[in-house]
Amino acid sequence: MVFLGERGYVKNALDALVSEMIEKGVLFADGRREFEKRFIGKMLQRHRGNLSRAAKELRIHRNTLGKKIEEYRLR
Repeated sequence: MVFLGERGYVKNALDALVSEMIEKGVLFADGRREFEKRFIGKMLQRHRGNLSRAAKELRIHRNTLGKKIEEYRLR
C-alpha cells in the first residue's frame, strides 16, 4: 500500500464521489451547487458564523459570501 498523504486521500475520495455521481446521473450544476453549499456551511461552522473570517479563508468577498448564504438558505 502506498501512502498518498492527506491530499492524495482527499483527491481519491473526490474522484470516487464524482464517478458515483456520474453513474447515478447527477447533473454537473446540481453537484456543484451541493458541493458549494456544504463547503460554505462547513466553513461557517469552523468560524462560528463569523462571515468576515469565513470569507477570508474562502478567499471571496464578504458580500459574495452573504449572497451565497442567502442563495443556499444557510441561515
